[in-house]
Amino acid sequence: MMLDLRFLAPDFAVAPQIELADVAEAARLGFRTLINNRPEAEVAPELSAQAFRAAAEAAGMQYHFVPYEPGELTPELVDRFEAARQEAPSPVLAWCRSGTRSSHLWALSEAPHRPVEDILHAAIRAGYDLSALELLLRARATQRG
Repeated sequence: MMLDLRFLAPDFAVAPQIELADVAEAARLGFRTLINNRPEAEVAPELSAQAFRAAAEAAGMQYHFVPYEPGELTPELVDRFEAARQEAPSPVLAWCRSGTRSSHLWALSEAPHRPVEDILHAAIRAGYDLSALELLLRARATQRG
């Protein structure tokens, strides 16, 4: 299986569920950090967060497990994702089942730092319609500092 990378920014891509074998390929492509947004209950035991952490470490990559349960988009979750990104060497690859939840977290973490229109357009180019998040993105954009 080939990595289905969807770049939201030059240093940040999302993907639908990856396999353990994809970790070495991501490292070969230059990714330095993996962020797993897929809850454990959604994947087979062989795709556990622990298995991905071991694969990432073996490939010399940083790994963060920030599970995003469907319908559970909270400020605390966005804060955890932002904290992972702040300590993460770039480029970063994040994934969930389809990449959509990872794109939500990226967009909300970017809202205080870049224009909402740019975020929405980047998502559309990557194949994600985040228009349902526009009001939330605009609210977070007011936190620009």
